[in-house]
Amino acid sequence: MPLSPQSEKELNGSRYAPHPVAVREQLQRLLAHPLFTHSKRYPVLLAYTVEQTLLGHASELKERTIGIEAFGRDPSYDVNLDPVVRTTAAEVRKRLIQYYYNPDHAGELIVEMPLGSYIPVFREPAVPAHEAAAEPAIADAAAASSAHSTVLPGAHASLREPAARTRRRLWVAIAVAMAFLAGFVLGRIGLPRQPSNLERFWAPITSASSRITYCLGMPADDASPTQVNLSHGLPVLGGMDVSDVITLARSILPLAPRHDAFRVVSASQTPFAELRESPFVLIGAFDNIWTMRITQDLPLGFETDNQVQKLVDRKSAPPRFWTLQWQVPNVKLSKDYAIVARIHDKVTGQPVIIVAGILGEGTEAASEVVSNPVYLDAMLQKAPKNWEHLNLEAVIETNVVEGHPGPPSVLAVETW
Repeated sequence: MPLSPQSEKELNGSRYAPHPVAVREQLQRLLAHPLFTHSKRYPVLLAYTVEQTLLGHASELKERTIGIEAFGRDPSYDVNLDPVVRTTAAEVRKRLIQYYYNPDHAGELIVEMPLGSYIPVFREPAVPAHEAAAEPAIADAAAASSAHSTVLPGAHASLREPAARTRRRLWVAIAVAMAFLAGFVLGRIGLPRQPSNLERFWAPITSASSRITYCLGMPADDASPTQVNLSHGLPVLGGMDVSDVITLARSILPLAPRHDAFRVVSASQTPFAELRESPFVLIGAFDNIWTMRITQDLPLGFETDNQVQKLVDRKSAPPRFWTLQWQVPNVKLSKDYAIVARIHDKVTGQPVIIVAGILGEGTEAASEVVSNPVYLDAMLQKAPKNWEHLNLEAVIETNVVEGHPGPPSVLAVETW
């Protein structure tokens, strides 16, 4: 998606305006690095500020706003008594510096967070170290050679030390260049790389040779035809809930690098025969008839009791359940709950991933779990080590502030 003029202006005001896809790819590299994976707060702040900047909301990145929307603080919280945003930003700045100080990351797009601001800055990759070192070394060598050609007989001794230093610098530059070349060659050869948890989680879907189906919820009595429009390359369904569209965009990202064949359909107009054709992703719960049918016999599922919508743990005795929580009854939502599932469905015979909340806020929070390595790893920590060979379901909770879901947290995980 190209940046709007306002977004370009907010990206540091510089002439360099990287494509959002490149920024998000770099963000995933940062979030997957141990400097960030071993913390809960640092990746949340970095991901939130980068995404808001890309969306053109950089001017809204203030301490209180970040504390409320990213860390789930109460809107009236005291930023002086609870400096979570300031302390976290200080650590993020330090870790970004540590990350880019490592020569292994030379040539990567640079993400910075200047002092006194929570707006990230994106810069062109720095010149690789071997190039920066080689140029002055070669220039010095040429200068030394020129000096030798014109030196007077009695001046040779005074040139020995500079010439020795030049040779040492040249050898260092050559060594760095050779190391870089060796790394490049090994990378091209393709030494075995352990897949990330995100890649392993999506493997049943991404490894399919057939077209993937994304099935989004719509009211079952909606008889109007579903229109699929292409906007900046992403499918947007007319009349669709905004949270479902956000979830769709996030769940397509793991698919994009290795699989480009997919379709987007409405649950109310999708026959069973279509779901049997290929792996599919279900988005939404009570507005998605296929989510309701497929989860009705699973350990975790959705039910309605006296018009109260619930998320139910059927394995516990007595059954546990989670319902919406409101600050003002039926007016101001404070908590929503969702299911993230990765199963092999016996009815359709296909791998299925389910991302579904009681309401849209829960669905949107669940989508962060299946697209952000930090939140996915947090979920998998509660699963057995052989989770990728099992069916898996998880209960996700999110605090809702001013209609927006906060960071997801995992309440329970079931495998079988």
